[in-house]
Amino acid sequence: MTTTQVDGPPGGAPPGAEAEAGAEALMADLAYALPEHRIARHPPTERDGGRLLVLGAEGRRDAMVRQLPELLRAGDLLVINDTRVVPARLFARRASGGAVEALVLPGTGEGSRREALLRPGRRLDPGEELVVAGPDGSPAGQLRLVARLPDGRWTVDLVPAPELLLERAGHMPLPPYLGRPDGPEDRERYQTVYAGPAGAVAAPTAGLHLSRPLLQALQDRGLRLATVTLHVGIGTFRPLRPEEVAAGELHEEPWILPPETAAAVARTRAEGGRIVAVGTTSTRVLESAALPDGTVQAGQGLTRLFIRPGRPFRVVDRLLTNLHLPGSSLLALVQAFAGVARVRAAYAHAIASGYRFYSYGDAMLLDLDPPRGPGTPRSAA
Repeated sequence: MTTTQVDGPPGGAPPGAEAEAGAEALMADLAYALPEHRIARHPPTERDGGRLLVLGAEGRRDAMVRQLPELLRAGDLLVINDTRVVPARLFARRASGGAVEALVLPGTGEGSRREALLRPGRRLDPGEELVVAGPDGSPAGQLRLVARLPDGRWTVDLVPAPELLLERAGHMPLPPYLGRPDGPEDRERYQTVYAGPAGAVAAPTAGLHLSRPLLQALQDRGLRLATVTLHVGIGTFRPLRPEEVAAGELHEEPWILPPETAAAVARTRAEGGRIVAVGTTSTRVLESAALPDGTVQAGQGLTRLFIRPGRPFRVVDRLLTNLHLPGSSLLALVQAFAGVARVRAAYAHAIASGYRFYSYGDAMLLDLDPPRGPGTPRSAA
């Protein structure tokens, strides 16, 4: 496999006042007011039981996620992100009795050492040893503070081994906007049914809608499946930072695109099928691995790719996605795909019509052609 790193759109953002004005315009386009009661605090009773807002070139319509097989076509390729969410949140206590919450970051450090976000972090000191609580509240291990790092991170040592401690005492890292602790249902429901390699601290949420019966129905319809891996990091669901907008780059995330998936994309293109990305994370992998002509190379790397309005798509023809946070890079990607005005109108409709938002919320199917770069093939009619 080749190794590729894509750092962002060619040339980044223009310098000076023009860049500042562009950043302000982007953030204004990404802003909207969401009533608290529209946030989905829990998953739907059934994985594929959510609503689906279909956004097409001729308008929008309301549907259900279970109708996906009727909305897609035989010969289409569904590309899913098979990352597995790590139960990366630990609850610990200082010697003084004070409570500390730790989010251990997968893929950092070696041996017993990892990077972690600690709360409250400002009151802690290097050298402290915290006692990690197990499911019943009894001691399950230790977390020793080694060094304070930039951006609120710490280097920590975990005892026993990190994988064992997280399996024994870790909690699912639910997004803060859910406003609740994780429960037994989240071990299953904040994870896709096809989760494979562990490494994410947030779920690829569009994939949470795909039940095994729905995946079978899609295959019975004549669609094919292919996998990519993007280990979703802590920056994915937070609001964009001004420096990211100015630089035209996002937080770094590792990705893998297997040879089998590259071959499936090429075959689908040759046969006139469409590439349907399940989620913004799958989209980010495909577009990170894309050549100017729309072909993709198998490989792995680190991407800082920021897909925002004005950036063309080279690979993805259709997109299944959730309803995203205001001010987020995820919403910027959706607006790049479907157009700012169209997406803003669709979100207003979703709010007025009672759709559920964010990680456990309802979904959208962007069933229209995105903007293309020169020489990039469009989907078959």
